[in-house]
Amino acid sequence: MRHLLLALPFALLPLVAAQAHEHGHDHDHEHAHDSLGAHEHGVASLNAALDGNLLELQLESPAMNLVGFEHAAKSDADKAKVAAAKGELEQPITLFALGSGDCKATEVELKSPLFGDADHDHDHDHHAHEGEHSDIHAHYRFECAKANELKQLDLAELFKRFPATEKIQVQLIGPNGQQGVELTPEQPRLSF
Repeated sequence: MRHLLLALPFALLPLVAAQAHEHGHDHDHEHAHDSLGAHEHGVASLNAALDGNLLELQLESPAMNLVGFEHAAKSDADKAKVAAAKGELEQPITLFALGSGDCKATEVELKSPLFGDADHDHDHDHHAHEGEHSDIHAHYRFECAKANELKQLDLAELFKRFPATEKIQVQLIGPNGQQGVELTPEQPRLSF
């Protein structure tokens, strides 16, 4: 399954780039192709793969979207914000509205320099950005007893709990093939 998620960004890159052109976004071509890996405040990415009764989700977001800052938490207030965000991210059934498929989280993995992780694995040069940008990576694996009843992925609760998140670039492989869509607080749902 992990191999499926690793291939997902490359398989769906043409879909997302085509969708950006369809919606009339005024991005130059180079930016449209780089946007999947770019650190942009207000924007997060979600890779999703549903295979049989297993659902895997990988959420990547600038820390700014989830805690309101990107520096190391030194004050008690900042530490409380990080702890609260981590607590929310540890409740994926609620964040992704997966109740209809009788899903249980079998793996929850959160990584961020803000959580005290010493080894975070970005694909870009850390030293150039150190102190400037912090991302939060969340990986979830679910076993769904009634996966056939999972009709949609609903991110309304995620947008509600993290209001600085303005849009999420979703790349999905599911029973109906591949999709690449942009979800927003106004349009937070994606059908499998």
